[in-house]
Amino acid sequence: MTIARAKVFAPASMGNFGVAFDVIGVAFQEPGDTVCAELRDEPGAIIAAIEGDGGQLPRDPHRNSASIAANSVLKRLDVKQGVALTLHKGLPLASGLGSSAASAVAAAVAVNALFGEPLSRAELLPACLDGEAGVSGSHFDNIGPCLLGGITLITGSRPDYVLQLPVPAHLHFALVSPDAAVPTHEARAILPKAIPLSSLVSQTGAVARLVDALYRGDLEAMANAMENDGIIEPARAHLMPLLYEVRQAAKHAGALGLVISGAGPTLCAICDSEATASQVARQMNAVYREASIDSISRHTRVCIEGAQVLSADCQVSPAHTAEAYP
Repeated sequence: MTIARAKVFAPASMGNFGVAFDVIGVAFQEPGDTVCAELRDEPGAIIAAIEGDGGQLPRDPHRNSASIAANSVLKRLDVKQGVALTLHKGLPLASGLGSSAASAVAAAVAVNALFGEPLSRAELLPACLDGEAGVSGSHFDNIGPCLLGGITLITGSRPDYVLQLPVPAHLHFALVSPDAAVPTHEARAILPKAIPLSSLVSQTGAVARLVDALYRGDLEAMANAMENDGIIEPARAHLMPLLYEVRQAAKHAGALGLVISGAGPTLCAICDSEATASQVARQMNAVYREASIDSISRHTRVCIEGAQVLSADCQVSPAHTAEAYP
């Protein structure tokens, strides 16, 4: 059974989850991207419109993660019809919040919904990865949690290597995004090409402690392990405005720890209550305001559901918006 149109919300995500570079990611309840997909007689996916990107994203279907993912789903379904996509960008570009992944996931899920959802979420992973790979590289640590929800462990490039990890009951986040773009390919280009064996042992030990803390629901140990990054953060720290000042302010306000979200420049503080996360978000924002740097901060939680089919109504509106502090 097919429907004429479908609208899907795909949440923001944080790759790396602190110390776990490219192997653990988490989906946030907000913000996110929304895609409306509408059937058309001509084959292939096209971009009908993009809202909220300031005219920065390409409308070329071969260069946009949403249309690349949509075309990949159409190919897997072996259908003759095509789709027109309207993309509402609720996520800032090059922010470390999985912007290209959210667009790819929302489009893939929307196209699958048009045809009665014949593919499972796991079966959609390769199509979503095609979209992500087409614009920012082949990485599952944003695609996995964005599509499937929760906190995901990525141990390989196949769908069965994307595993769900426990979500501690009282886990909250405070996010702050300063007005500075850090494209993923640039953030990867500055990473060290070789590391000492002692650094590798320390890093893998911290990832192991992180997984252990998640299974025990120990937020303090989780935050400590997430911050214990001796390889990636030191290489990228200079790209993040006021990283150490924001970390100090966040902890003074009650945060258990703070890490770079993905490639940055968004910073993510780990908190144990909504009240603390709200206060931390305000204090992180205040650091940038005092430095005359524009920023937006918010508090949020883990998105357990992942991408969600909202309706068959394609009136796109900015949904899933948390309280934010400009």
